[in-house]
Amino acid sequence: MRTLPDQEIVVVGGGLVGAAVAWGLARKGLAPLVLDGEDLSHRASRANFALVWVQGKGVGAPHYARWTIAAARRWPSFAADLLETSGIDVGLRQRGGFTFALAGSEMAMWTEEVGCVAEALGEDAPDHAVLDHAETARMVPAIGRDVVGAIYSPLDGDVNSLRLFRALHVGMLNLGAAYRPHSDVTEIVPKAGGFLLTGAWGEVLAGRVVLAAGNGNTRLAPMVGLSAPTLQSKGQILVTEKCAPFFPYTSTTLRQTDEGGVMIGDSQEADTSSIATDQDISSVLASRAVRTFPQLAAVNVLRSWSGFRVKTPDGLPIYECSSTHPGACLVMCHSGVTLAPNHAELVADAIVSRDTTLAGGLFPGGRFHVPQD
Repeated sequence: MRTLPDQEIVVVGGGLVGAAVAWGLARKGLAPLVLDGEDLSHRASRANFALVWVQGKGVGAPHYARWTIAAARRWPSFAADLLETSGIDVGLRQRGGFTFALAGSEMAMWTEEVGCVAEALGEDAPDHAVLDHAETARMVPAIGRDVVGAIYSPLDGDVNSLRLFRALHVGMLNLGAAYRPHSDVTEIVPKAGGFLLTGAWGEVLAGRVVLAAGNGNTRLAPMVGLSAPTLQSKGQILVTEKCAPFFPYTSTTLRQTDEGGVMIGDSQEADTSSIATDQDISSVLASRAVRTFPQLAAVNVLRSWSGFRVKTPDGLPIYECSSTHPGACLVMCHSGVTLAPNHAELVADAIVSRDTTLAGGLFPGGRFHVPQD
């Protein structure tokens, strides 16, 4: 078994969350080693919709709404910093986002959600507008007659997901981080000098460890006295051929990328572990897309894929430092694109400073531990 040199800090997971944390650590002068899995691992980063999204988030959880809003507002400066460190423009667009309703019941539900968040946040609430069909059509002339209305938020946007992933990796390497693919961590053993991480690739002793392995955290976290429960949540995406620009904004279910193709998504499956796509779901996604924008009926779908979300039981992130094994931290969430600036700045800064809590202690994994009577 090959042993790597001892490391000051190791980040387990090289997806969007792990890469953002590693980029932030390197920017502060550390030299993290990122241990990543296989190319065909079930990665949430591979299947992301690339939204920078605030609208409707934080129903019943105003602390999460504020955390999300803060990240969205950091995105312009974060994108500029990524360009400086990597030379890659991630294609950030924050022109606003729509949630299109194809039925009155949908419109009522989403209106209630954004209203609840706005009421809970008060003056901190981001702007949003509830639009009927005519008002929506004035902003987006290409919508179909089936669109009964929409919610619009000017803070929402999107990025080029492939460029973002590349920019984080190139940037962290330029800043002094190291990256090892094909290095799944199978065991973490706390030691007097830190943590011994092992796998088929070998082993390494790390003074500190950051778990950012997505759904893999569920298995790894208990090894360092932490907890990372997740629910099964599979999503599917369709991608069309490139077409002339028709939608300069973004939405939860459909976005035209900066390269011209259209991404269509927003499915939910909770009862499968298969990565294969489902043609029935593809049909429903395509049908909703055509009802929203009828011109898409003449556009070819080129490919589709599916992926598994990192979804905790309440849908909120977990940011926690281990109280039983100091030096071990856990960082996991569903919205890895939206929250990337917070991970690269606030969370990474707290890790560098050896804080005992991350994100102000607002998102501990222990919240799921319900005492038994």
